[in-house]
Amino acid sequence: MTGGSKPSPRLPTKSAGLPRMPRRLAAFLLAAGTAFAAHAGPTLDGVKARGYLRCGVSEGIAGFSEKDAAGRWNGFDADFCRAVAAAALGDPQKVRFVPLKASARFPALQARTIDLLARNTTWTLPREVLLRARFPAVLYHDGQGFMVPATSAAKTSADLAGAKICVEKGTTHEQNLRDRLDTRSLRAEPVVVDSAAGAAEALFSGKCFAYSSDASQLAAARLHAPGGAQGWVILPERISKEPLAPAVLGGDEEWFLLVRWVLYVQIAAEEYGLTRANVEQTFAQTRDPGLRRLTGAEGGYGRALGVRDDWAVRAIAAVGNYGEMFERNLGRDSPLKMERGLNRLWTEGGLMIAPPLR
Repeated sequence: MTGGSKPSPRLPTKSAGLPRMPRRLAAFLLAAGTAFAAHAGPTLDGVKARGYLRCGVSEGIAGFSEKDAAGRWNGFDADFCRAVAAAALGDPQKVRFVPLKASARFPALQARTIDLLARNTTWTLPREVLLRARFPAVLYHDGQGFMVPATSAAKTSADLAGAKICVEKGTTHEQNLRDRLDTRSLRAEPVVVDSAAGAAEALFSGKCFAYSSDASQLAAARLHAPGGAQGWVILPERISKEPLAPAVLGGDEEWFLLVRWVLYVQIAAEEYGLTRANVEQTFAQTRDPGLRRLTGAEGGYGRALGVRDDWAVRAIAAVGNYGEMFERNLGRDSPLKMERGLNRLWTEGGLMIAPPLR
């Protein structure tokens, strides 16, 4: 999925059926647009002045954001933070990770103690309208499910009648579970726990019969189950859609756009066959119009975003394209061994698609 041997799609250099814009007018509009948007915005200005990005992550979810024995943060979300730091500051190591409970993540964003939230967070209407959060793009498509003992006869949520079901406080999962029980008239008992780790521990210790969360989070919790992952199963049923996305505080359009396009260029890079290993060489050699825009050789988009024109190259060189990041942390090269499913490229039947670069 991530190899550089795939043919690189070519983007058209002009829209079909439209007359060519005079060169002087095109140059004027590009220069004027770049000059108009060159101000970096308060968040990026603050990140630059501070010299590092403050990124809110989980307290420890395998595959997404988790500290290793050496104290280094690893995972899908952590890597995305590094990609943003590479684009904004030119160095993926200039990140300070801020571990947060689910209930503390939006207060931290609103208090401006973090610049970016990358913590298994679902993009919802109330969070945008009431909490002033802005979600630049979907990083991972997920759905809420249930994990139960492998010895259980349960196959769907309907089989959990009378059971205690653990769920994490301050998440969409809590309301989704209550809605599910109400609409299906199921007499189960939600047990609200303060953290994901606490919910998993309550399940493993027998305080709950089931644990309801994103399927990816259930898979991560199962890795640390006493006696091994084989003692627990994730039911195939999904009771919600959970588009997990990075979040920024509303009111700073420039920062919103930079974070959005860091993710989109990672998706586009996979589509073009750009990898962590070949992006810098491609940057130097390619004549493909789409690749030249992506790598900053044309367009001047970096200056318009308040960063260097090679911002996308730096982001990809830091952590790889979207597929590399997925497989390393969640997929075939990780302990989780998760299928990409909806997180495949649109060309492969998935939902991951970047807007055109032309």
